[in-house]
Amino acid sequence: MPVKEKLRLDKYLWAIRIFKTRSLAAAACESGKVKFDGLQAKPSRNVNLNDAYEIKTADRRWKIKVTGLLEKRVAAAEAIKNYMDITPKEEIQRLQYQAASFHTGKRQSKIGRPTKKERRDLEDFQEN
Repeated sequence: MPVKEKLRLDKYLWAIRIFKTRSLAAAACESGKVKFDGLQAKPSRNVNLNDAYEIKTADRRWKIKVTGLLEKRVAAAEAIKNYMDITPKEEIQRLQYQAASFHTGKRQSKIGRPTKKERRDLEDFQEN
């Protein structure tokens, strides 16, 4: 598949699946959430090989290096071959810590309200 020489930044971020839609990618660029060399990158900026971008999404902060150019959106397995994630280890560890501390819905032992069985056991104990 021939690759275009000129590729817009918003289209590239959409094609590699960082953003769900191209308009979300363009809005992120315009609001300063995508940076190139520490400066805000416009959505119409041309993407070149070996460019490094800092991207801030709702879920995480990315630092990526362009290794290939995509003209169209492809499967996720193909998309990850066109950029290299160079996010610092501290950021990845922070995300892992947040995910581990996220409440899964199951009650932790001896914290919060008692379960129905525990409540019945307490009532039986208090009656005797």
